[in-house]
Amino acid sequence: RYSLFYNRLKNIEENEGGLDKFSKSYKTFGVNQFVDGGIYCKEWAPGAEAVFLAGDFNGWNPFSHPYKKMEYGKWELFIPPGQDGYPPVPHGSKLKVVIRAQNGELLYRISPWARYVVRDEDKVNYDWVHWNPPQSYIHKYPSPKRLKSLRIYESHVGIASPEGKVASYKNFTYNVLPRIKDLGYNCVQLMAIMEHAYYASFGYQVTSFFAASSRYGTPDDLKEMIDVAHSMGITVLLDVVHSHASKNSEDGLNKFDGTDSCFFHSGPKGTHQLWDSRLFDYANWEVLRFLLSNLRMWIEDYRFDGFRFDGVTSMLYHHHGIGTAFSGDYNEYFGLHVDEDALCYLMLANHMINFLHPECITIAEDVSGMPALCRPVAEGGGGFDYRLAMAIPDKWIQIIKELKDEDWNMGNIVHTLTNRRYEEKYIAYAESHDQALVGDKTLAFRLMDAEMYTNMSVLSPLTPVIDRGIQLHKMIRLITHALGGESYLNFMGNEFGHPEWLDFPRKGNNESYHYARRQFNLTEDHLLRYRFLNTFDRDMNKLEERFGWLASPPAFVSEKHESNKVIAFERAGLIFIFNFHPYQSYVDYRVVIWHGSLIVIFKYQILLDSDAAEYGGHQRLDHSTEYFSEEYPHNYRPNSLMV
Repeated sequence: RYSLFYNRLKNIEENEGGLDKFSKSYKTFGVNQFVDGGIYCKEWAPGAEAVFLAGDFNGWNPFSHPYKKMEYGKWELFIPPGQDGYPPVPHGSKLKVVIRAQNGELLYRISPWARYVVRDEDKVNYDWVHWNPPQSYIHKYPSPKRLKSLRIYESHVGIASPEGKVASYKNFTYNVLPRIKDLGYNCVQLMAIMEHAYYASFGYQVTSFFAASSRYGTPDDLKEMIDVAHSMGITVLLDVVHSHASKNSEDGLNKFDGTDSCFFHSGPKGTHQLWDSRLFDYANWEVLRFLLSNLRMWIEDYRFDGFRFDGVTSMLYHHHGIGTAFSGDYNEYFGLHVDEDALCYLMLANHMINFLHPECITIAEDVSGMPALCRPVAEGGGGFDYRLAMAIPDKWIQIIKELKDEDWNMGNIVHTLTNRRYEEKYIAYAESHDQALVGDKTLAFRLMDAEMYTNMSVLSPLTPVIDRGIQLHKMIRLITHALGGESYLNFMGNEFGHPEWLDFPRKGNNESYHYARRQFNLTEDHLLRYRFLNTFDRDMNKLEERFGWLASPPAFVSEKHESNKVIAFERAGLIFIFNFHPYQSYVDYRVVIWHGSLIVIFKYQILLDSDAAEYGGHQRLDHSTEYFSEEYPHNYRPNSLMV
């Protein structure tokens, strides 16, 4: 794998002047304005017989501005400035690339490199709008330094409002970012930013890869949003979709030059069976140029601080993970079923990002467990910094759905939370956007279900269902945060047990926005119990910020007691003790101290208590109590203390 990567990199160095120049192609492809006011246009359309540029600037004459055919399927056009010195294609004017296909048909296409596309209310398809404002947004704040402990708030701009509408970049900037900062998250991961024609696709059916979604505002609005986040010390990651593309041809990449092989594999190999989308040909030189340039544009133009790569499992294997249950056997990761070209692209992408912008972070969404995916490229690894611990949310769902409380297996919980390769960093999460979508249930909804509609008021009795749900919601999130990885992720709203599910407007729900929103207002009502969960989530993050357990070595688990239903472990100098027993509390319970001493007596105090009143608990512990270590062997360690 490293040899394939090295050969591709060497070819780029020899034939394209280096990776720096190769990945900067977004400055020359598409439609770009020169300093003197002229317009330079460049496209890759190997299957085209002829290429033209049409738009408002030439009265939509499809033949007045032909491109010149160059080598390797490239086409170029230069339009000199007007007599008055003004650019011939004004800012805000509509454009189309006109392709004469091999059968003679004229195809009106949006450039794959288009920076801004919009859809009028009375139209189905998007229009390409030339974006070149007289004064672009100028970033004022530097990007934050690379974080040691990542606490990620997974977000969607469009649903980030209690109102039933598509929310804006401006709303996120001034209403949501302060909330994220207050909750103690230091990183926001933005979904559905790359333009997608179908809103209900959650941003995973991308149509314009270089365009920030216009349904939330302008490119400058997004730049301002990222800049304000940086002013708060918040790192901003983009959920990038390079695993597939929308099948749209009128306003997408599909059949750009009239063939099915432009950017994608031809025939059945180029279509994903389950997603009904097109699959990139990662061995193609121009596809590598397109995708690598895409990453660099988002970093350098918008100042994103890194990426979460979606659908990595689909990229890694020719079977795309369909109908495959990964057991961890190494034969599953090495063989002809592995798409080495896709893996090589990921290695190139991570190498480029690390070489040009070493402060940036990359995350892999891979359910297969591909070995070394998060090891350096120089070791033959994939080069990612983190991977998602995708088994953890599945385990919590399985436990809550299938087991009675008294049947919870402490050893199985600990195994799932600690089962990760040494020195490959994992992002732990109890739930993400996947669990919030219609057809699934969030943890809060699984735990409390219909009673969330009637018994979340403090004026109503604290029923056993609500009490159990609130307590387990806190405990599940804390043990996942502290034991499950080297980073933590939460999907917006889930921190306070957002009621109901997430569903975008579509025909099946009469185009309703009722479920395509986040009711942050619920946490501001002091008569509702949602504020307890919200406060606990904030204090949990603040405690991690203070002690940095995510950046510490893996925890030492001293106890996973099946009959007592107790889990105890130590990490970052803190002792975490969880009692999952449905009805039994314990007095004078002895737990191990890993860093105990025969000479020094250590004093411990409670820092975070899920049973505290401010978190909706029952106040059964006295926080003024001091606990002292003693030379008393327990669980094969020489020192312990009583709690």
